[in-house]
Amino acid sequence: MHLPEPATHNDGMITTELARELRTHGLVWHPASGDVFAIDSGEFDGETFTVSEMTIEAHEFDTGTILGFNGTTEWALDSVAVEKAVWLPREDQLRTLLGGTFVSLSRTDAGQYVVETVRDGAGARFTAEDAETAYANAVLALMAQATADATA
Repeated sequence: MHLPEPATHNDGMITTELARELRTHGLVWHPASGDVFAIDSGEFDGETFTVSEMTIEAHEFDTGTILGFNGTTEWALDSVAVEKAVWLPREDQLRTLLGGTFVSLSRTDAGQYVVETVRDGAGARFTAEDAETAYANAVLALMAQATADATA
């Protein structure tokens, strides 16, 4: 099995650190084919994996979701609990999470990406070096607003 190279901004993924922050703020992952994830352990730093019906499948049990690694006899990894995995949502998944708050994605003259959102009539802009990070920062802000509203 060929293991992928560590992700960079050019790979179209957010960083593992930003993904952890999304998870910490309450983003729940329901693994589906095509999802990219990292294993939250020093042993696999820089490695990313993709859920696929052929090689990595999500198995639902009463006790939780397990990601099963099929046909990976060359490593000592058969499965991992979803709680030990960090989902690296794609640009389209992050945009979907913004729902009706999403207004636009644009680029500045300097080449940065800007995501604009509107919630309860208030607009916000999130600028980053790549679209995925701009979207992720917008999702974090939306989650923080929802949390603040729920505790108010």
